[in-house]
Amino acid sequence: MAEYSSLLSDLSENITNEDLEQLKSACKEDIPEEQSNDITSSKEWFGYLEKNDKLAQDNLSYIEHIFEISRRPDLLTRVIEYRTTVLKISEDDEIDTKLTRIPSAKKYKDIIRQPSEDEIIKLAPPPKKV
Repeated sequence: MAEYSSLLSDLSENITNEDLEQLKSACKEDIPEEQSNDITSSKEWFGYLEKNDKLAQDNLSYIEHIFEISRRPDLLTRVIEYRTTVLKISEDDEIDTKLTRIPSAKKYKDIIRQPSEDEIIKLAPPPKKV
């Protein structure tokens, strides 16, 4: 449970107020507008999701999906690392493939990593004016 609390704390520290609005917007089908307006911090957002069975220590697929559609690969990667290291659930072990976001996380990890020298496209210098 300490690892889960640590994960939520880490995620909260990396969610700005602007990010929170984007995340709440991504959840608008699951959070009624009047309740969404009452959520003013990422900790409150996580608390709401837990209370409504959208988030639990061993159920992270909903926030994986939200981080994916909100284009937050950094947060998604942290959740995936928690899933694979703490819960020891890998892509092969995941039963409900409809909710698995690990393939997406792999896609984002490729985007985040620095390209090798061979992958960098070199541009030719601009033509000289005559």
